[in-house]
Amino acid sequence: MLHDVPDSPGVSARIDDCWNHIGTRGDNTCPRLAEYFRCLNCPVFAQGAARLLDRPLGDADLAPRADHAAPAEPRGAARDAAAPQSALAFRVAGEWLALPTRVLREVDDIRAIHSLPHQRSRAVLGVVNVRGALTVAISLGELLNMDRTAATQQAVRNGYARMLVAAHDSEPVAPPVALPVDEVEGVIRYADAELLPVPATLAHATASHARGVLAWRGGTVGLLDPARLFESIARSLR
Repeated sequence: MLHDVPDSPGVSARIDDCWNHIGTRGDNTCPRLAEYFRCLNCPVFAQGAARLLDRPLGDADLAPRADHAAPAEPRGAARDAAAPQSALAFRVAGEWLALPTRVLREVDDIRAIHSLPHQRSRAVLGVVNVRGALTVAISLGELLNMDRTAATQQAVRNGYARMLVAAHDSEPVAPPVALPVDEVEGVIRYADAELLPVPATLAHATASHARGVLAWRGGTVGLLDPARLFESIARSLR
């Protein structure tokens, strides 16, 4: 079956997701399975993944659509800094981060990532099959220039790796991405008034991607700004 994959304004790339119908996620009648055993090994799957990764992304991909835009506030109205917000706390290497729950689509177990050769960005891990859809997998550690070898007490916890599926507010113009993380702790409730400034000592690119930090369980968690994060993801895919 052919599916449209956003490519550029007014243009769609046609991808045959045969793996969902006659492949290992379907009825297993594909004759190629005798040679390749799994759809992940098949060049048809690789070609579909390559087309997804090679599609151009521009600034328009990050612009919120009109029907997703927040309603305009009355003139002179002040934003309620005490309004409750929520974010999911997770760990990458030795650092605790959080993303607003509004951009999260699901949290799942780690799945096999199909890597592709000749990728320009180390942050692009490849593609992963999420409910039958090819989804780009992004390494937050590489994107934020984090030190994966940092030896901290939190980094050696017996946490379970998870995969976050997140999308910018402009979805479906900007498709979801998969973000493998080392551990997921849970949802944090907070108000904007509780956000603290990003410390000047915070290393790597996390500081430039964070709205602020929240006091949490005797330490802090960096609250990522989705707009900045997805802008960096879009650049890594160009």
